Amino acid sequence: MRKLAFLLLLTAAAGAQTRPAGIRLATVMPSGTSYHQILQKMGQAWRQAPGGGVNLTIYAGSSMGGEADIVRRMRQNQLQAGMLSVVGLSDIDKSVTALSYMPMMFRTLDELDYIRDQLRVELEKRLLDKGFVTLFWGDAGWVRFFTKEPVLHPADLRRLKLFAWAGDNYQIDLMKSVGFQPVALETSDILPGLQTGLISAVSTAPFYALATQVYGPAPHMLDMNWAVLVGATVITANTWQAIPPAAREALQKAADTAGAEMRKRGRQEAEDSVQTMVKRGLKPHPVTPEIEAEWRRTAEDVYPKIRGNMVPTDVFDKVQRLLTEYRARQGKPAK
Repeated sequence: MRKLAFLLLLTAAAGAQTRPAGIRLATVMPSGTSYHQILQKMGQAWRQAPGGGVNLTIYAGSSMGGEADIVRRMRQNQLQAGMLSVVGLSDIDKSVTALSYMPMMFRTLDELDYIRDQLRVELEKRLLDKGFVTLFWGDAGWVRFFTKEPVLHPADLRRLKLFAWAGDNYQIDLMKSVGFQPVALETSDILPGLQTGLISAVSTAPFYALATQVYGPAPHMLDMNWAVLVGATVITANTWQAIPPAAREALQKAADTAGAEMRKRGRQEAEDSVQTMVKRGLKPHPVTPEIEAEWRRTAEDVYPKIRGNMVPTDVFDKVQRLLTEYRARQGKPAK
């Protein structure tokens, strides 16, 4: 009898060791988008990992709240992972803001890729020091301004009520200091805010504008590259370290594949999204070199306020230095 009980105990223990772990991942990206689909594909690969695999449950479309809520829930272990934009990542460590919060700093996506590659080890270490492992990086292409009425010059935008991320008080104060009218909202409140007139302008990636139907109440788009919407998918370090090494290796391989696909598709869909929205009534407003220079001066005027506040001083300076070196090798002027 004792022998039978012992065998049953061993069987139960073996079953517990091979039972797939459960990981809950949240994102504000809408359900059914390519971002969501790529995460689902990654989840399928995770279930095939050694040792019984890992079950990935995805909560899309802000169903777990905004990005600040997602980060808070990860810290409380209500969630174990999140696909976050720079907004959520900055709640973990502000160094990541160097990739998105320096408007018109990057002239091309190649420049962004170079800087991200140069900073990647440092940024991932800073996130790890705060308890988060970076699975992969991504971006949704260039951020544009979508508005209820035409905007060409910075003065035009200053007349409108501009969406700002709720909880980012310094960004709100910075926007006010240069004459803009920020209104703090969660991401899920952007469309209702535009529909009710609470806001009349929003800066976002075209892909997201299409997915959330922002272009309906805001049918004008300033056709100028303002910044890049950068993000990353992270998992809590405690969760990651609890997964056996062989399974972690398989999970990371699937995550690398997902990240590469997401970056490639995201950038292409950013351009495709503009074409789709134009067919549905969006009115792009291209800028002349003179108007672009006006916006660049506006951006550069706030760099001293961004440096050391929104973006840590050491990272801000490193980005500028690396860009100067990169452009010199490319035979392009620094300015």
